[in-house]
Amino acid sequence: MLGAKLCMAAGVSLLLLATSCSKKEKVSLQTATVTRGEITESVTATGTLECVTQVDVGTQVTGIVAKLFADFNSIVTEGQLIAEIDKTTLEADLQSADAQLESARLDYEYTKKNYERDEALHQKQLISDYEYETSRRDYFVAKADYERMQANRVSAARNLSYAEITSPMDGIVISREVEIGQTVVSNMEVANLFTIGDLDKMQVVADVDEADIGAVKVGQNAQFTVDAFPDDLFQGQVTQVRISPTTDTNVTTYEVLISTANPDHKLIPGLTANVTIKVMEEKDVMTLPIKVLRFSPMQFGDVEGLPVAEQMPEPPAGKPSGGDIPDPLLSTDDNRRLVWVLTDDNRLVPTEIEMGVENGINVEVRSGLNVGDKVALQYTTEMLEQAPERESNPFMPGPPGRDRDKKKNEEKQG
Repeated sequence: MLGAKLCMAAGVSLLLLATSCSKKEKVSLQTATVTRGEITESVTATGTLECVTQVDVGTQVTGIVAKLFADFNSIVTEGQLIAEIDKTTLEADLQSADAQLESARLDYEYTKKNYERDEALHQKQLISDYEYETSRRDYFVAKADYERMQANRVSAARNLSYAEITSPMDGIVISREVEIGQTVVSNMEVANLFTIGDLDKMQVVADVDEADIGAVKVGQNAQFTVDAFPDDLFQGQVTQVRISPTTDTNVTTYEVLISTANPDHKLIPGLTANVTIKVMEEKDVMTLPIKVLRFSPMQFGDVEGLPVAEQMPEPPAGKPSGGDIPDPLLSTDDNRRLVWVLTDDNRLVPTEIEMGVENGINVEVRSGLNVGDKVALQYTTEMLEQAPERESNPFMPGPPGRDRDKKKNEEKQG
C-alpha cells in the first residue's frame, strides 16, 4: 500500500515538472531622440502678497473725527477728501494766532518809528547813548516777536488744514482704523486712520531657503498660484533679493520680492502664494535626457535584434564579456562627452557632443548631433514565458485508440 502511494506521488511530481513553464530573458535597447525644447531649473518658495505701493494715512493733529468720506474697499484718487477732524479748536487757535500777529505787528511798527527817530537824534547828539540803545533794543525785540507770531500763524493755519484728511495717491482703501466721534491723539507718532494701496501692481514677499538663494537673481521670471484661484497661474519677475536673513527653528530664509501686474484686481493683500522661480531657462535648444551620458554598450554576443557597437572597447582582463564597459571621455574638457548613436543599419556609433546647461533631467546639446538622431539610453530586460513541453508519463494510460494504431503499423511493417 505504501509503495503504491510513493509511486503515485512520484508520478504527480514528474507530471508537474513536465508541464511547468520555462522563462527566457529578452534584452532590448531603449533610445532617446534629439529634440528641440527648453531646459529650465526652478526654485520653489512660499510668500505673501502685498501692494507694491501702500500708504498709511494719518493725522498730525489731535481732535475728534467729525466726518468720514471713505470706507473699506472705497476707490479713491489723489487729493480726494476722505475724513475730517473737528475744526473748532483748530479754528480758535488760528484766530488767536491772527490776533497775536496783529498785536506784534503794531508793536513792531511803533518801535521801528521810535528807533528811526532816535537814530537821527543820536547822530545829531541830541539824545544820550543810553536812550538810543534802549530804543534800538526795543525795536529788535519787537521785530523778533513779530516774526515769531508770523510763524505761529503759519503753524496754526497748517494744523487747521491737517483737519481735512486727503488721499495721497490713487488706490483703494484697504483698512479703516477709526469711527466717527473717535478721538485721535497725535503725540510723537502720526495717528493712523486709513491704509490705502495700489492694487494695479502687487508683489510677493517670498521666503527662499538659504540653500537656493545663491541661484536667485534680479530679473528672473517667476510663476505663482494662490489658493483663492487654484486654476490660475500668475506671472511675475524678481525685483529684489534682500540680504537680511530670517532664522526660525534653525531654518534660515531670505526675502525675495516678485512683482506682478494685477489689472483685474483679482490678487489682494495677504494671500499666500506658492512661488516657482525659474533660476535657469534656455529655450529652443537641442535636448537629450542626461541618462545618455551614463550609457555604456555591453557585449551580449550574437543576440538577435540588438545593435552592434562599433569601436567596442575590449572588456578588462578577467571580466566576462557580458559586463558593462565604461565610456571614456573623448576630451579632457568637461563640456565634451561621448554618447552612442543608433544608425539606420542598427549599429551603435560613438559620437562626441558638446554639452550646454543641464538641470539634472535633461542636457543641452550644442554640437555633435542633429534633431531626430537616436541615442542609446539604456538596456531593458523582459522575461518571456515559453510554452510548456508535455512529456509522456509511463504510469499514465495512453489515449484511446493509440494501441490499435500501433498494432496496425506493426502489421504493415511485417
